[in-house]
Amino acid sequence: MCEANAYLLDEAGAEKLLLESVDKVYPEEDNIILESIFGERKIIKAKIVRMELVDHRIILQKQD
Repeated sequence: MCEANAYLLDEAGAEKLLLESVDKVYPEEDNIILESIFGERKIIKAKIVRMELVDHRIILQKQD
């Protein structure tokens, strides 16, 4: 499988799981839209810090 888990960095820099099995990522103005293979959808005001594709991880940081 090629999906990834999305993590959100907290204020201390620790990663917190936001959404598992992410299939699609859409940038939309100041938001990032994540969709999982199960149809779950999350919209968050964040930026992508990095994508670790071999490890199937997307790291996001919340924006004010």
